[in-house]
Amino acid sequence: MPRPAGGGPESAPAGRVRALVIDDDPIVAQSLGEFLATEGYRVTVVTDPAQSPAAARGTAAEPAAGIMIVDMALPGVPGGGLEVIRRLREEHPCLVPVVLTGYGTIESAVEAVRLGAADYLTKPVVESDLRLALERAARQHVLLEENRALQTRLDRAFGLEAIVGHDPRMQRIYELVEAVAPTRTTVLMTGESGVGKSLIAQAIHQRSPRRNAAFVELACGSIPETLLESELFGHTRGAFTGAHSDKPGRFLLADGGTLLLDEINSASPGMQLKLLRVLQERRFEPVGTGKTVEVDVRVILASNQPLEDLVARGLFRQDLYYRINVVKIEVPPLRERASDVPMLARHFLDRHSAAVGKRISGIDPAAMAALERYHYPGNVRELGNLIERACVLAKRPTITTDDLPAEIVGRGQAGPGHEPAGRHQAAAAAAFQAEPAAPDQVRPLDEAMREPERRIILGALRACAWNRARAAERLGINRATLYKKMAALGIDPAVEAA
Repeated sequence: MPRPAGGGPESAPAGRVRALVIDDDPIVAQSLGEFLATEGYRVTVVTDPAQSPAAARGTAAEPAAGIMIVDMALPGVPGGGLEVIRRLREEHPCLVPVVLTGYGTIESAVEAVRLGAADYLTKPVVESDLRLALERAARQHVLLEENRALQTRLDRAFGLEAIVGHDPRMQRIYELVEAVAPTRTTVLMTGESGVGKSLIAQAIHQRSPRRNAAFVELACGSIPETLLESELFGHTRGAFTGAHSDKPGRFLLADGGTLLLDEINSASPGMQLKLLRVLQERRFEPVGTGKTVEVDVRVILASNQPLEDLVARGLFRQDLYYRINVVKIEVPPLRERASDVPMLARHFLDRHSAAVGKRISGIDPAAMAALERYHYPGNVRELGNLIERACVLAKRPTITTDDLPAEIVGRGQAGPGHEPAGRHQAAAAAAFQAEPAAPDQVRPLDEAMREPERRIILGALRACAWNRARAAERLGINRATLYKKMAALGIDPAVEAA
């Protein structure tokens, strides 16, 4: 039976992990236990290997063992000490073994290291060697525990736990993530900007065998066409003007991991052809070299426009669409799952109230009702921004309508200072009702729409303090489209903002 050998909790130095000694020789086991106790470890000695799982597990008052000293030769145990190590590490992955043996072989040493052993010592053991081996095992255990804690935080931040929603369509997305994550299958996600496509891609990565490798993201619409190929595939020094050194592309950075290509709908026909080849063959040539590079990358693609429509209009290659449309995840806009707004709002409240250093307990009913009525052109991202703003402005323990923008509170209300949304819509409709015009006064439609479109884009840019990324979200277009429209309409931020 396992028994403590000296070194109770009150006598153990801070930071020491618990040690487990497994040896069928009671004299050797007790001697090792006493040595570890003098070194400050909490020790459990086991002379019956069948008791080792319970001994490693610990009790409510005693933490699980962090390191163990295991004799290689354990008569009566099939596989000996190595089998005990294998079994214990399956239950306790952070348990680090030190192996003792009276007759060492290269094969057994290699197998012990493969099973996670920090050291492999032959009897009789020199105290200084054992002390160093224990310190090495303790450091390795601490690193494994820190890595597990970090992985838990990553799962909480980027796993399925971070995707909030009870809507049946969101439940279906959770099921698809679970099903596709263990595979290498290409995933295509569609949905408006701000619905959380990037978060879903990260959840797929976190639940996949690639979770310990890199997750790399590239928004294709934010990169000029002339630089997109270099960003994806890399370049060599001198490949083009400004290429002063070699640069790895996103495909190479994501080797062994996952690559998210967002706004894939904005890629040019030429770039679509290059992507088709690399998706089929998992190989490419960096810009400026004929050398072929092979990679093992799981590719997830996202589009804020229906690709089927772009294919029908000849704006997206049909063969590429069929290649990437293996598993499709359609993320619904927030306005179509209003029942998720309260849960999402509370999720963002917990995150942002802590970030701004305030204790905000909740959202009052009137404010929550206003949030549920709102249309959310910016989707989940906009709701997160609204809650962050409310946390910054809040002067009470709960969020109220005073902490929300006027357009949020006024939608659907007829209270003082707010007109119903329907009246605004009617006024807007009346403003655009055209009177019959003389034939010589009729202008081409694109010319007639130029000035209204310019005013709308300018209004969005000014409302977002000339932050073009946020303005594009408000307008429901990607950044590349906004840049093109600004150039076509002669909108120069330096001039307009002056």
